[in-house]
Amino acid sequence: MYTARGTIDKSHLLDEYLPIVRRIAVQMMARLPANVELDDLIQAGRIGLLDAWSRFEENAAASFETFASQRIRGAMLDELRAMDWAPRRVRQSAREVERAIQAAAQRAGRAPSEADIAAELKLTLAEYREQLLKIQGCQLVYAEDLKHDDSDGSVFDRRAGPDEDDGDDPVRILLTGEFRGRLAAAIGQLPEREAQVLSLHYDDEMNMREIASILEVSPSRASQLHNQAIARLRASLQEVM
Repeated sequence: MYTARGTIDKSHLLDEYLPIVRRIAVQMMARLPANVELDDLIQAGRIGLLDAWSRFEENAAASFETFASQRIRGAMLDELRAMDWAPRRVRQSAREVERAIQAAAQRAGRAPSEADIAAELKLTLAEYREQLLKIQGCQLVYAEDLKHDDSDGSVFDRRAGPDEDDGDDPVRILLTGEFRGRLAAAIGQLPEREAQVLSLHYDDEMNMREIASILEVSPSRASQLHNQAIARLRASLQEVM
């Protein structure tokens, strides 16, 4: 919609794209622990939408929807960091699992089973599966994995910036360089059910309850398989991260 002067009516865009805020928030919630509130993400996303509204240039190459989505997601990520949604102890626990996977793989000469990983951690299988549930929400790549000491702002801010040359953007480098090939290879080596969980969750955008129904397991078991798959991938990709 345009004004009488032929410029974009941004107030109309603001109303039109508010549903995108909720859609992005709901998508992110599927990958976050239960203590994160949807309303908090939506509120942060609205701020990101307002920021996009004020920054968008009408003659920009990117569409407003693409630009706004980046700013909305960036604002939500900032909110999550402020909330410390993945406390240090959770990340430490996740990395303990990753180290156990690496050690168990070296010891067994193959992809380790859950029992192998549990033994490496000196836990029972039940205790290990409980630990997997506790690391729900840990992602494949942490901001710390991409941070440079001399960088200005967060990697997410740099990725979402409208006018910056992103040739040196760490996220873009990861997605287009060696990391992408290694990630594809690591996914190909996942146990079948774990690979299926990732495909259903990230490709088909199903939540854990829906995935559990397909796999005929409990939602908590689906979460365990998801978290173990992410831990396996991180263990496989430590060299390039």
